[in-house]
Amino acid sequence: MKQRESRADRRRQFRDQVRKNPGLAAVYFILRLLVVLMLVAQVFNGNFENVFLCVLTLFLFTLPSFLERKIRIDIPNTLEIIILLFIFAAEILGEIRAYYVTFPYWDTMLHTLNGFLCAAIGFSLLDILNRNERLTFSLSPVYLAVVAFCFSMTIGVLWEFFECTMDQLFLLDMQKDTIVHSIGSVMLDPTGGNTPVAIHNITDVIVVTADGTQHPLGLGGYMDIGILDTMKDLFVNFIGAVVFSFIGYFYVKNRGKGSFARRFIPKALPHEPERAGKKDGE
Repeated sequence: MKQRESRADRRRQFRDQVRKNPGLAAVYFILRLLVVLMLVAQVFNGNFENVFLCVLTLFLFTLPSFLERKIRIDIPNTLEIIILLFIFAAEILGEIRAYYVTFPYWDTMLHTLNGFLCAAIGFSLLDILNRNERLTFSLSPVYLAVVAFCFSMTIGVLWEFFECTMDQLFLLDMQKDTIVHSIGSVMLDPTGGNTPVAIHNITDVIVVTADGTQHPLGLGGYMDIGILDTMKDLFVNFIGAVVFSFIGYFYVKNRGKGSFARRFIPKALPHEPERAGKKDGE
């Protein structure tokens, strides 16, 4: 009986959300439909790795609303739409449709957006505590902005750790390689010292395997293994984090003025309705 009531409550909440936020509901429905169609196509193609990515995407789509219910926060519609589009762009377009390879700046765009979003999340975590009447401390706008920036950069670094681990264990090439035409390394020092030796105008590299087979790469230069891609990802994450940190700073500095920052900062819901809701459910 309780399960039927909870299901009915969820359906009623879903209908209420659709009526209140028709734009968000439309985006969610369209993206979910596209993922389901992609899922069916990948099943027929027998590509079960992409099937897993589609299932993962559908699961990630449910996280914003799940978190709203469980920890009682209100995620602004603009932020939630951006999160949904980010997931779709990363998993479906980036991985399955190979946009990471087709469009060289696709990964750069997503890392920049990730820096912005993570800064918004980090900022909102402290901002919610800062507004809590049960807590006695008050945080300055500068402190909140710095924490938001550090939180975003930490998430960016952890993601690069994950990419490097996947590359080392499974050779996935998540940290994309870069073609360079000049290198300098102390490992090339014939004396074994600490003097870097430079090689310029590199046009090709030949790889020799253990059996003596030579493999000319034919890439037009030397293949850097991921480090430049990592630095680029962290740099654009830095840009996104800085941009939101400035927005968050002025949001706290001028509390109640302007509506742009509010579109990206989740807010805690009051506790009284939650207790009332539990009593009604009981």
